Amino acid sequence: MSLKSRTKPTTEKPASPRKAAIAKLVPAPRAEGDVESDDKQRGGGVQSLGRAFSILEEVARHREGIGLAELSKLVGLHNSTTFHLAKTLVSLGYLRQEKDNKRYRIGRPLFALAASALDEIEMVNVATPVLEELSRQTSESSHFAVRMGDAVVVIARTSGPGAFQLTDRVGVVRPAHCTALGKIILASLRPEQLKRFLDHAELKPSTPKSITDAAVLMREIAEVQRTGVAFDDGEFNPEVRCVAVPVTDFTGQVIGALGISGPIWRLSNQALHDGAQIVQAAADRLSVEFGAKDRAQKAFAKKV
Repeated sequence: MSLKSRTKPTTEKPASPRKAAIAKLVPAPRAEGDVESDDKQRGGGVQSLGRAFSILEEVARHREGIGLAELSKLVGLHNSTTFHLAKTLVSLGYLRQEKDNKRYRIGRPLFALAASALDEIEMVNVATPVLEELSRQTSESSHFAVRMGDAVVVIARTSGPGAFQLTDRVGVVRPAHCTALGKIILASLRPEQLKRFLDHAELKPSTPKSITDAAVLMREIAEVQRTGVAFDDGEFNPEVRCVAVPVTDFTGQVIGALGISGPIWRLSNQALHDGAQIVQAAADRLSVEFGAKDRAQKAFAKKV
């Protein structure tokens, strides 16, 4: 009795456009005996990947889009080299090119990758060591908050070594208009977003110092955008003062606010302003962890 082979004949399918584009970035393997050529080829592949990521990073820093000539100049490549690499990235979806002005922008798949990498749990894991160091430096409670609708939610916090530490728990929601963390988030909004907030948000007072007038709040937000620092002098809790600064990601966008808070009898206004530099340094470190290359305080530059 003869045995029939269970192996089916295979036919080579044409590569998908996505795979074909990837193949342009990564060279085909060389024969085992040609070690020198193989090393050169691998080096070329690494160089191409490095150049591609440089292009992605530069485009990400230009939220209004960037043209080929300027992009080539900034990444230090010839126009034709930049064009072919950018064309591949467009075919993969990681870049998109506007039809009218031919400017490049970041594509949606890259945002999806970033979102999956920077979920809430990962953000907490990255932020906590920075908060712990900040608390050790200032002896005060440190907080990292993100936007949640018209409010902010504290997703990570640490206590300092000093006595009488604040006991806010992780997950607590705070109003945006009368907290330093919230003012940072409001200052990061686009003008139309801020207008929508002011149109329907209730500026309820938490203390006699709370800002309840929209015009006053707008002036406060403009000052935060100018300085990159927000303060809360007993506006949410009459016994507590806070200072906060923005935290940015690799696109330059504000993804959260980092700050410290303490009792008013220990954290004077002068101490609060002095501590702002320490908080800024911590926010810069955290922003770098999230992929930012510029100082976080530049996040509001285009809004001033």
